[in-house]
Amino acid sequence: MNSAESVPALTRRTFISRAALGTAAVAFAPQVGAAELPPPKLGIAILGLGGYASGQLAPALKLTQNVQITGVITGTPEKGRNWSQVFGFPEKAIYSYDTMARIADNPTIDLVYVVTPNALHCEHVIAAAKAGKHVITEKPMGISVAECDAMIAACRAAKVKLSVGYRLHFDPYFAEVARLAKEKDVGPFKKMSGGFGFTLSQPQWRAEKKLAGGGPLMDLGIYSIQAAGIATGEAVPVAITAKEQPKKRPEFFKDVEETIEWMMEYADGTRADFITSYNGGINRFRGESDKGWVQIEPAFSYNGLQGDSSKGKISFEPAVNQQARQLDHIAQCVREGRESDVPGEMGRRDMIIVEAIYTSAAQGGKRIEIKG
Repeated sequence: MNSAESVPALTRRTFISRAALGTAAVAFAPQVGAAELPPPKLGIAILGLGGYASGQLAPALKLTQNVQITGVITGTPEKGRNWSQVFGFPEKAIYSYDTMARIADNPTIDLVYVVTPNALHCEHVIAAAKAGKHVITEKPMGISVAECDAMIAACRAAKVKLSVGYRLHFDPYFAEVARLAKEKDVGPFKKMSGGFGFTLSQPQWRAEKKLAGGGPLMDLGIYSIQAAGIATGEAVPVAITAKEQPKKRPEFFKDVEETIEWMMEYADGTRADFITSYNGGINRFRGESDKGWVQIEPAFSYNGLQGDSSKGKISFEPAVNQQARQLDHIAQCVREGRESDVPGEMGRRDMIIVEAIYTSAAQGGKRIEIKG
C-alpha cells in the first residue's frame, strides 16, 4: 500500500464544509492572494472527555496550526455540549459511543483521538477506522500485542493512518537526548536509568485491570520505554528481566502491580534499569557512557522539564506545548500522506516490551528474550 493510496482525499464537500467553519473570520481578514492562504486545518474529534482530554488536549487544541476540533464522542452529553460551546462546533457533531459510526457522514472530521481507558482503545480505534477516519490513540496503544495487531490491521484495511500519543517525541529536551546520544564526546549511552511514579490515592480505573490492563507499567512505565527508544535510535532490547515489588497497599491494588522494576538488555551491551510505581515519586531519565552523560529531571511531566549533561545545562525557553506539537505533526503527516514519527508499529513494539516485563515478573525474574 503506497502513501497516496492510504490517505482519503479532501473532497470538495469536505473542503466546503470545513471552510464554512471559518467564514466569519475570512470575511474580516486582509485580502491576500490565493497562493498565500494556508491550507485548511484538518478536523479532529476527541473520543473520551476525561481528565487528559480536558486538562491537556483542550488547551493544546487552542494552539495548533494544522488541526482544529470539529466534534466529540462522549458518554456524557453535558460534557459534549460544553466542548461545543468552547470550541464552536455544532451540537450535531456530538456523538455517543453507540452512535459514533455516524462520524462517517461528517466530512469535517478527518481524525479521531481515542482517549478512553486502555482496555477500550482497541474497539474504539477499530470503530474510528471503519468510519474512514485517521486515528490517534493515547498510550499505551492497547493492553496486548494481539490488540495492537488488530488495530494496525483495521487501519490498513480502511486505508487510514494510525498514530500513538507519544508526546515525548515532540519535546525539545528529549530531542536533545537523541542529539547527545549521537555526539562522539557524550554518547552512545551504554547505561540508562530512571523511572516515573507517583502516589495514586483515589480509587479509579487505573487500578482496575479490566480497564487499565495493568498498573503503573501501562500508565507511567511506558514513558521510560519511550525514553530508552529515543536515546538508542529506536533500538529494540534483546532481553528483559523484571521484578514486582511487594505491595504496601494490597487492598487498593488488588489485581494490578503497585511497583515494578525492570532491566532491558540491548544487542550492543547497553543496559537500561527503570522503575515505575503508584506509591512514591520518581521522574527521571539518565543516559551515561564512558565519555559523558545526560539527565532530565523532571523528565516525564507535561511541562517544567529540566536537563543537565556533561556538556552543560540544558534549557529551552519558551516552553513548548507537547500535545500541540504532537497534534500538528500527526495532522501534517495525514495531509501529506506519510507516516508519523509515532506510528502504530511503535506502539506495538512497546507492547512487546511490556508483555515481556510482565512475563518476567510473573516468573520470578526469569530472563525473557525478545525475538525479532
